Amino acid sequence: MKRENKWIIISGFTGLFIVIVLFYVFLTTVDKKEQVVGTPKESENTPAETKAEDPMAPAFTGKQLTALPKSNWIANGGNTFNQRYSVSDEVNTSNIKDLKAKWVTHLGSGFEFKYSGEASPVVYNGVMYVITGADEVSAIDVKKGDTLWTYKPNIGELNTVCCGWTSRGVAIGDGLVYVGLLDARLVALDQKTGKEVWSTTVDDWKKGYTITSAPLYYHGKVYTGISGGEYGIRGRVTAFDAKKGKELWRFYTIPGPGESGHETWPSDNDSWKRGGAPVWQTPAVDPKLGLLYFSTGNASPDLDGSNRKGNNLFSSSIVAVDAETGKYKWHFQEVHHDLWDLDAPNPVILFDVKKNGKTRKALAQAGKTGWVYILDRTNGKPLVGIDEKPVPQEPRQNTSPTQPIPKGDAFVPQDVTEEQIKKEVKGYNGSFGKIFTPYWEKALLVKPSTFGGANWPPSAYSPETGYFYVLGSDQYSTFTRSQEKYKPGSTYWGSIIQPIQDAPLKGTVTAIDVKTNKIAWQKKWNATAYSGILTTKGGLVFVGHNDGRLIAYNAKTGKQEWEFKTDAGVNAPPIAYEVDGKEYISVLVAGNSLAGSKHADSLWTFSLDGKIKSGSVTNNKAKKNENKDQGGATTAANPDEGEKVFKGNCLACHGEQGAGGHNGPNLQLSKVADDQQKVIERVKKGGTVMPAFGDVLTDKQIQDVSAYISKIVAKKQ
Repeated sequence: MKRENKWIIISGFTGLFIVIVLFYVFLTTVDKKEQVVGTPKESENTPAETKAEDPMAPAFTGKQLTALPKSNWIANGGNTFNQRYSVSDEVNTSNIKDLKAKWVTHLGSGFEFKYSGEASPVVYNGVMYVITGADEVSAIDVKKGDTLWTYKPNIGELNTVCCGWTSRGVAIGDGLVYVGLLDARLVALDQKTGKEVWSTTVDDWKKGYTITSAPLYYHGKVYTGISGGEYGIRGRVTAFDAKKGKELWRFYTIPGPGESGHETWPSDNDSWKRGGAPVWQTPAVDPKLGLLYFSTGNASPDLDGSNRKGNNLFSSSIVAVDAETGKYKWHFQEVHHDLWDLDAPNPVILFDVKKNGKTRKALAQAGKTGWVYILDRTNGKPLVGIDEKPVPQEPRQNTSPTQPIPKGDAFVPQDVTEEQIKKEVKGYNGSFGKIFTPYWEKALLVKPSTFGGANWPPSAYSPETGYFYVLGSDQYSTFTRSQEKYKPGSTYWGSIIQPIQDAPLKGTVTAIDVKTNKIAWQKKWNATAYSGILTTKGGLVFVGHNDGRLIAYNAKTGKQEWEFKTDAGVNAPPIAYEVDGKEYISVLVAGNSLAGSKHADSLWTFSLDGKIKSGSVTNNKAKKNENKDQGGATTAANPDEGEKVFKGNCLACHGEQGAGGHNGPNLQLSKVADDQQKVIERVKKGGTVMPAFGDVLTDKQIQDVSAYISKIVAKKQ
């Protein structure tokens, strides 16, 4: 009897314990359900936002990744549609006058001139992850700006970086931070500590392969493109297992024998093996359609089509593949048989739009041509008309008889007139033409230049206005074809590109109505627009300027509402997120070597309760070199040492051995380069396009690099 009573008592306590546990589980479940139900559809990434003390990112669902960001900024483009639109509206047109800097953090990295600060940070549960041009990643407490950890990959000297040392961001997911490196490695870091978890080599940097884009995390995979078209690589997008770093599939942007598109390359040579078509930017993904979208660079060699007859797919194109398998789905080529480097380095943006009373799944991409291409993302067909029209021909270049011409407005000029030459390009007496005019051995002056139209700086889309916001660069280039043989690990231009010295550099900030592809409003700058765009529900468009300003325009009208002066070139896209319900705006302020803007190592964050005023001087960790050699003695200039200085500071603009790059003249043909003293003065003081290096290099370094330039000029005479 006593045993039975004891058993009854024990059973009673056990039953009570079970009831309590079940009740607790019930309350927890109800609480979780209430969080989900109470979350606005426009910001469905917030259910994944656990308590601030748990900054570890989950394995985000497709729904979370495509939702419009508010509290966090979990993908490079804000969401995996790459829209760069935030539903935060605490900062708006009525109170933006009160916006000031909350804190400034100096990252201690990436301030040398060869580096460019182009990265969008990502933010999750109170921690920001940002990468510098030196590929160093820092985790930052967003409340105070304190550095929690820093990862240094210790990349050695590379001589195959085409267009400046840079990175455009990182990705997060499943407790890891994913980083693409300039030495063509993809690494995963522990989100709490910054320690390396796995590393995989995507390809060989010695052959010209690099990674400059931010990776994309989606459905247990990490996707990355590859850069290096100027070195004759074969472009591709590769998917890796997010936990282990194992390659899952790869899609070549230059199809091989037997693959769709290979017929657009010559059958009598192997030019497809070095055909270029890199992927400069982070792809977009539509989980409901199961499609991954990306845009591609030009064919290689960049400016010589004589040996690659055909349309050269999938160069200068928008491509859709199956996100799970990498299987080709569709493509749209913006430029057939590209001879002008008018490719598609701007990110693809996805959105829905009403056309003729029906909601259509749309995609838009801004090209270096100066047009926005608006397509149906289910099949790649134009949503706003694009017509194939005849263009001028040059048989020796194997030119395409037609090119795709979008209906609507171009956001930069696309032709050159005699009046413009007289006013802006004095002394030029060569040929000139409009977009798609071919060339051979005689110099041709054209717009847009290879640096023009929409380059890498990301565009944005606002569902509030229905506008696509894009930055444009308006400048001249001259082309002259020259014979060039492919050499692994060396630049492979195929012709000479020559920016016009002393010609004006201009830029545009443009709002395009996606229903018509026509300009809603446009701001014109007397400088290149080279940063990226953020737009918000507060009715604002944020844009950085080379001169150090962060500017906000009215998203609907284009009226300038605000500006703030920082300490260096604002050449990266801003982001928006919330801290304790308050909206913050953050941007990397580090300058850009191709834009020639002032360098720094700063991360600026703004809020309505900020106290730091515009124009305030911060304690920048970027150190200027003393322009006096120690000891007072003058030593002989050393061209071998000068070559090292050149590769670190000049190659991105002037190309290998000064033969011309993306934004600098061919020094081998320059009259200034003939005179070493003139070179020294130009390096110190800069010019119309070229930045001043007097505060960046020592006198000895300037003498050495000038001696090297004289040496390479003498070789050509």
